[in-house]
Amino acid sequence: MSITGERFERAVQIMARLRAPGGCPWDREQTFDTIKSYTLEEAYEVLEAIDNRDWPELTGELGDLLLQVLFYSEMAREAGYFSVDDVLDRLSKKLMDRHPHVFGDVQADTSAEVLRNWEALKALEKNKNRQTEGSGQNANQEDEAHSVLAGVSSKMPAMMEAYKLSSRAARVGFDWPEVQGLFSKLEEETAELRAELNSNNLSPQSATPGIAGSGKPRVSAELHARLEDEVGDMFFVLVNIARFLSLDPESALRKTNRKFKRRFQWMEEQLQAGGRSPQQASMDELETLWQQAKSQEKPA
Repeated sequence: MSITGERFERAVQIMARLRAPGGCPWDREQTFDTIKSYTLEEAYEVLEAIDNRDWPELTGELGDLLLQVLFYSEMAREAGYFSVDDVLDRLSKKLMDRHPHVFGDVQADTSAEVLRNWEALKALEKNKNRQTEGSGQNANQEDEAHSVLAGVSSKMPAMMEAYKLSSRAARVGFDWPEVQGLFSKLEEETAELRAELNSNNLSPQSATPGIAGSGKPRVSAELHARLEDEVGDMFFVLVNIARFLSLDPESALRKTNRKFKRRFQWMEEQLQAGGRSPQQASMDELETLWQQAKSQEKPA
């Protein structure tokens, strides 16, 4: 066994010990459902470390993410579902089966060709699985299984789901021919939202400084649904613009979130130095501080 294999086996044994009688009470109490939220949290912490280019931190975060795999696998082994060996075997088989241009005689010289092969192989696998499982599926399940959008989980963050759905559709030719069409679509969706607001005499504004939307008018459930649809359409177009530019919308928004947080906290520090809080500053003063915060940051 290699040194890496020995280390992996040691981690598996430690996880089994924690779950065994006399192990850790907290670990022994966990279930698949109670661990789910930790898995999502650890995945986002991995992304945070990558964005920060914090390689020592990434080492630890990847370990935490691997722990989730070991945790699920140990619980599955205890229940008789599968073991971590099955997980590794399935991963190895998938990697080899999905890369025939490396492990077989298929030709794929570009990443685009690799993706096309990948999707074709996935479709073949799903068709084989349907035949193996028999004809017990209902019509809706059959339609979903045949769809190019099958397998895109609705449990992932909505922006990521939009990115994956539009990417799948684009691979079969359902896409804008050039990015200008997306900007035109964004203008169209913006106009539709404005039209809804204007036709209903809505002009949302902040009634209380520092509390966004505190002055929002009450609207009917029907109008709320229409406004939600229009805003959702705008988000979907923005996600497609990011995709067209080969950008990850989740990553882009995370960076903007951190930028906003950094600048706003700088504003707070300036006000606190004078014994005040943002609530005690005028909008003009806050805007001036905001511009100062921006000017102090070097362009990325």
